[in-house]
Amino acid sequence: MKKLFALLTLILTAATLARSGRDGERAYLYDPLPVILPEGINHLLDNSQSELEEMKGFDRVVERFMQRWEITGASIAVMKNGRLLYSKGYGWADKERNVRTDVKHIFRIASLSKLITATGIMKLQEDGLLSLEDRVFGEQGILCDSAFREIRDRRIEKITVEHLLRHQGGYSIRAGDPLFCSVSVARQLGIRPPVSFDDMVRYAAQTRLRYEPGSSNVYSNLGYVVLTKVIEKVSGMPYEKFIQDSILSPIGCHDMHIGHSFYEMRFPNEVRYYEPADTEPVELFDGSGQLVPRCYGGCDLQVLSGAGGWVASPTELMKFITAIDPDDSKPDILKPRTIAYMTEKDKRKFPIGWMKTTESDDWSRTGSLSGSSAAQTAARRIQLGVHHEHEFVVGLAIHAQDFGDDEAGHEQGQTMARPGPVLRRTAAAFRTAARHSAADAKRPDGKRVSMSR
Repeated sequence: MKKLFALLTLILTAATLARSGRDGERAYLYDPLPVILPEGINHLLDNSQSELEEMKGFDRVVERFMQRWEITGASIAVMKNGRLLYSKGYGWADKERNVRTDVKHIFRIASLSKLITATGIMKLQEDGLLSLEDRVFGEQGILCDSAFREIRDRRIEKITVEHLLRHQGGYSIRAGDPLFCSVSVARQLGIRPPVSFDDMVRYAAQTRLRYEPGSSNVYSNLGYVVLTKVIEKVSGMPYEKFIQDSILSPIGCHDMHIGHSFYEMRFPNEVRYYEPADTEPVELFDGSGQLVPRCYGGCDLQVLSGAGGWVASPTELMKFITAIDPDDSKPDILKPRTIAYMTEKDKRKFPIGWMKTTESDDWSRTGSLSGSSAAQTAARRIQLGVHHEHEFVVGLAIHAQDFGDDEAGHEQGQTMARPGPVLRRTAAAFRTAARHSAADAKRPDGKRVSMSR
């Protein structure tokens, strides 16, 4: 049987359909940021090229999912054997401006950003520029600059690069996640807010640890912010530029960026984020005391950066994932042994970049920001009745609202993070529609679209 590889990336922008009041507009305005890029594949296609009769059943599955969770917009992309099979948007990208979601739109991908950062670290390791055993802080550490030498807990000098990759650095969120409590961080550092990126790394060097590095596992955004700084120090380049030049551009991803915190500073093709109408406002991260929607000013995405700050389209995110997977239909950006090390199955610790890997080769990565949640699942085996699609790999990433209700949010997160009826229906739909490929559709200039790098 011919090997079948398909990757689905689904992104839903968060919203309550019946919403009122705060919509993210601020008292002062910025012009949308100008972006001059090579032509990303998400700009070469539109929804019309994936309006397939065979996919109507799948469309209904997506629409029911959106209705259940009151989601405003979605975007889906599928690739098989290195060729784009399906790419389509659903619902609204910006309801107030009457803009429908299309293939070109980009979204906050929250902690899926950690997979991008981990890939950057592993690339530097392959190039011989760092070792996973390298110490991060202290006189012999990568970040040995004087700004990061005021260390109060000597255990911090034991933190290695791999400890941070696997959430074993010793950091705690007992007093709140510092990335979302930046005014408190400024107070502890004795500075005036807003807290800069380097200030947050300085806080990571000065804070007290919860446990001995390497002895436990506690999920940490702060650890991945430190890894972002490690990439800058080792590469000699700004983090975003290094990732774009060394990881994304070589695999053909040209429309992925570190996002901004305010609606007025969005990228021209970035969606609007929403919250439930009864969500309480929060204090703006700059310490001014101004109350704002959490999704537009609750945290500084430029500081969150490699821990959760990236924005991307599902089509390009899919291309990125296929460059760090075990399928050999397209060359990877990392070596097979590196990919295997990142995804090794050990219940005692986190995989590198991913949240979970299983013996059946299911890989998952989840993340959440106010206004959006994300989950990506790659399932090697999906049961279709009595038949198993052994080599059908489906990756699922979803953006949906921050529910506030822990039980509802947990249920939705579980729905997104595990292979289930949605993935089985997806597998069946794509098997039926396999002979139809959006990659064969012609652009307006008559040229065919290719996913090749």
